[in-house]
Amino acid sequence: MNDLLSPHLSESAAADRTLHNRNMVHADFDKAPFTIAWEVTRACAYACVHCRANAQPQRDPRELTTKEALQLIDRIADFGNPILIFTGGDPMMRRDLFDLIAYANEKGLRCSLTPTATALPTVERLKRAREAGIRRIALSLDAPRPAIHDDFRRVEGSWKRTMHILHNAHEVGLSVQINTTVARHNVDILPEMVPFIEEVHAVQWSVFFLVPTGRGQIDWMVSAEEHERIFNWLYDLSKKAPFDIKATAAPMYRRVAIERKKAEQNGDEPITFQGAGFQYADGLHRPTKGVNDGNGFLFISHIGDIEPSGFLPIAAGNVRRDDVVDIYRNHPLFRDLRSYDRLKGPCRTCAYREVCGGQRGRAYGVTGDYMESDPACILVAQARERGEVW
Repeated sequence: MNDLLSPHLSESAAADRTLHNRNMVHADFDKAPFTIAWEVTRACAYACVHCRANAQPQRDPRELTTKEALQLIDRIADFGNPILIFTGGDPMMRRDLFDLIAYANEKGLRCSLTPTATALPTVERLKRAREAGIRRIALSLDAPRPAIHDDFRRVEGSWKRTMHILHNAHEVGLSVQINTTVARHNVDILPEMVPFIEEVHAVQWSVFFLVPTGRGQIDWMVSAEEHERIFNWLYDLSKKAPFDIKATAAPMYRRVAIERKKAEQNGDEPITFQGAGFQYADGLHRPTKGVNDGNGFLFISHIGDIEPSGFLPIAAGNVRRDDVVDIYRNHPLFRDLRSYDRLKGPCRTCAYREVCGGQRGRAYGVTGDYMESDPACILVAQARERGEVW
């Protein structure tokens, strides 16, 4: 197993990488992102421990106007038909939300919504969201019982309200995705989430691994060893769970899935996946090439800043003065993030750098350098323990 996990690009590992690339369907992320998250507002009634947005109670007067928002949607549509996530803050706090969703849907964009568990997502508003073009909403649940979730979200009763919204969403014909942030508060109870997610009929479990940005603190992160253990557990779960599983902010999972899949197959059979980080049965036609910050992923902030992701809050421009398509394709920040030979440390020499690449936001949050190695990866941790220098 240690040979398989070696971070050095040996002759056999280089051959493996060629095999991986040949057997994976590549999307051209140099030209267009697969997913765009748009923080339509930073306003939110919650004060979650890990909030990457550092959300605030009131809307920012600098938010994009409705006219500017519609113009942005026009330009986003020029990428093709990426997934457009309406997020926040709490997107429900934006009064023109349903008009924006409807317009994006008319433009052929695949839209999803991440409301906060407040009184705003009523049955009526959820119906309006569905009529505007939303087919799925994502709700945050960090534990199968109230106490742990409410403490992490800093709002008593948030777990109960989330469950209420979940049932209302099903009532109006929306499918529901559960987002769970993995950190020290719940790392030991993740298996308890499985029967719970099945019971509430969620179609996907998106397992977020904490990135230290915004209010998220390094001390809340789980260790590299714990990441590795959870990745292997998720791989086993993905083969039998009745719902889709997605590992978010954890591209290292792809390396684990490849190694596990190779161990199960014989010879040079093509490596295909129906698990976290690869293909899904959710109708979104996800590419098998891994999405990463600025590399298949794009973030637009509430004031129009163009960033690689919400976890890597470095502005490369602003939609009020810059062309979002040009920024994504040509800005040095985005080009760096799509250039694997510019990675540093163990990530640079890893046989899986083009499949994984490390989580760039976490590297930046921990080291201050977005091209450094991801400290949550077991290969990086092992290399540091050996005292290897790059």
